[in-house]
Amino acid sequence: MELPPWPSLLVIVLTAVVFFLATILCHGRRVYRLPLGPKPWPIIGNLNLIGALPHRSIHELSKRYGPLIQLRLV
Repeated sequence: MELPPWPSLLVIVLTAVVFFLATILCHGRRVYRLPLGPKPWPIIGNLNLIGALPHRSIHELSKRYGPLIQLRLV
């Protein structure tokens, strides 16, 4: 006894849709490899770490996190 053709077609279409959605969702999010740095606050970023002498504050941060850091000054 032979099966009707629509179940196999349905399986192929569902597999294609799942594969298509998986590739779109995975490629939609890019993971950037940013340098280390202090965690920013939600609204003010890292402005709370900059004192009266910004060059000295940034120098202290570079001693803690390395010569290449990421600061978010919002």
